Amino acid sequence: MATAPRQQTAGVMAEPRIARIKQPKKVFVNSIDSYSSKYISKLLCECVLGAAGPEEEVEEDQNHSSAAAFQLVGTVSHPSEGDREYVLEEYFLLSREELLSKLMDCDVVLYNISQHAEQLEEALWAVSALHNEMEHFSGPKLFILISTVMTWACSKPVDPDDLELPFTDEIFWSRRPHPNFKQHIDLEKRVVKMGKTNRMLFSTYVVASGLQYGMGEQVFHYYFKNSWLGQEHEISIFGDGKNIIPMIHINDLASVVQNIIEHQPKPYYLIAVDGSNNTMEQIVKAVASELGSGKIQKKPVDEAYLVQDFSVTEIDSMLVNLRMEAVHIKKLLSVSWLCEFGLVENIELVVEEYRQTRRLLPIRLCVLGPPAVGKSTISKKICEHYKLHHITLKDTISETISQLKAAVKNAGPDAKDSAAEAQELLSSLKDAGEQNEGVLDEQLKVLKDKLMSNPCRNQGFVLDDFPKTYEQAKELFEVEEHDGASQTFYSRKISPEFVLYLDASDSFLMDRMINLPERLVQEHSYEPELFLKRLARYRENSTDEETVTNYFVEMDISPLYLEISSSDQPDCSLLMQKIVDTVGQPRNYGPSSREVEEEEERRKAEQRIRREIQERAEEEQKEAEEARSRAERWEEWIKSLEEVRQQEEEQLEALSVPMRSYLMEHVLPTLTQGLTECCRAHPQDPVDFLAEYLLKNNPFEYPQ
Repeated sequence: MATAPRQQTAGVMAEPRIARIKQPKKVFVNSIDSYSSKYISKLLCECVLGAAGPEEEVEEDQNHSSAAAFQLVGTVSHPSEGDREYVLEEYFLLSREELLSKLMDCDVVLYNISQHAEQLEEALWAVSALHNEMEHFSGPKLFILISTVMTWACSKPVDPDDLELPFTDEIFWSRRPHPNFKQHIDLEKRVVKMGKTNRMLFSTYVVASGLQYGMGEQVFHYYFKNSWLGQEHEISIFGDGKNIIPMIHINDLASVVQNIIEHQPKPYYLIAVDGSNNTMEQIVKAVASELGSGKIQKKPVDEAYLVQDFSVTEIDSMLVNLRMEAVHIKKLLSVSWLCEFGLVENIELVVEEYRQTRRLLPIRLCVLGPPAVGKSTISKKICEHYKLHHITLKDTISETISQLKAAVKNAGPDAKDSAAEAQELLSSLKDAGEQNEGVLDEQLKVLKDKLMSNPCRNQGFVLDDFPKTYEQAKELFEVEEHDGASQTFYSRKISPEFVLYLDASDSFLMDRMINLPERLVQEHSYEPELFLKRLARYRENSTDEETVTNYFVEMDISPLYLEISSSDQPDCSLLMQKIVDTVGQPRNYGPSSREVEEEEERRKAEQRIRREIQERAEEEQKEAEEARSRAERWEEWIKSLEEVRQQEEEQLEALSVPMRSYLMEHVLPTLTQGLTECCRAHPQDPVDFLAEYLLKNNPFEYPQ
């Protein structure tokens, strides 16, 4: 289905690109939401109508919508939510009949198959369908196929005796494709053939694009991302890295497309590559040096297939070895090159594009305040939330000393000069630490180098409890440039964007210091006498005419003041909320897939533990209830037994009354007399004697 059209808004540029065409053209681009097609569309959208010939005066009207030279429409894989304002119309899940009607309305049809092989079938159908409908064209149409240099990957050398001779588009007929790109070359041939029927009505072009780079990156994103993150000390190259990679900046490729639309050159097959001919090793080394440690390691090619970030197509592309030259582009087109000499030569520009496009902008903070106010605690919280580097003067100097010791120890015979420099700096840092005369120039230089390091420039930092004075701030954040005359200016690369001031009353700080564990007191030198001196010195510096606060205000940085008034540790949740409201959202990649998995596993483990605890508590509660029930039943049973026993005793007592009365009245008197007589007579057999006595004296005489 097609989304509703929306008003096209041309991008605002300081110097708009001039399209030398008389009337606006409607351009169709497939997969307009993919990396390559998106930036080609954006650049075309920024073009404004200019002179139709080189001698005509260019009149620009940037504020008028009719000044747009190209009206962009295209297909998308996912409907947008208003984030593609450069597109006039976008089409989602159109049928072939609906798509053909849209193509018939366009002056230019551009199919980009350099990234997605699944577009091959649709591109073949589109050029065939348009070719069959030529009789119904309302005007001339242009079909441009953006293919890939991988259709040259297995070509034989131009001259076996001179392997450095480049392939050119003048010998495109001799190209041989990579085995995985045979369908691409078949489509190229079909496109060229269909453009020969009637070039005045339907002309076709094939652009063999080099590997595209620039903006947010695509093919080379793995190397940019790993270098930016800094989690790997050495960036991996798969293979020997000696292969030459034909490349082109995505904006330069868009400029080539613009020129083809404007000039419609006679050659219908053009190679679009810059003039670099860099090797894979040079490319990765440049990226790693600009964003990371600059160190690389070579791994077997097979290990590339284990990297989740790589597709098979991208691996094939990065293993290609082609020296190419874009002859037709240089001779016939007037391309406004951005990176004519390649990525390595323009690495600073490309890296800045990468940072800006992906919003990977560093967050730089400075946290200041009196001693024991909680600066380190909140600094670590900020670093944890924003994934920043926690920088302190003490830790930086200690780290530098360790590195210098290792450099001096491991220095070889060929590195005597560098070892001597390292030893000199090491000695000066040790002397500065022993003198205890405040912060010296050597220490400030070490701290400045740390803030200028790639990790701090990439992610950003939290500078904890420094600078303490106006002079230190000026020395740290201002740099000198010697260009004819020496100039000092404010360095935006290392200066903080945000300054946080934590403060509290002296009594509060004293109470906190007293209640600190002994370990922290020793670690931060918070002994009472030293602490009072440091607090007094801080208060004194805060009343100077030139304070650190004044410096940041002069640099147009408004500090955020946070008052700590609780008797407990700083309420980090409240402070963090205020800080997040001021600083904004994180500017980084967010959690990686591995971190997401680990977080998911941790969450599941926590849920499992909570569930087990709950089940255990429920079982214990159930067992307690069962035990209580058993005890109650036992008590009831004992009580019922007691009642039964009492009832039986009462019944026995009631039944024994007549017998007892009978015995007392008739038996016991005679028995007592018999026993008395037995005692008096002392017979040999008392039992027989008593029996005879009872028979003789039986009170009840029965008739015989």
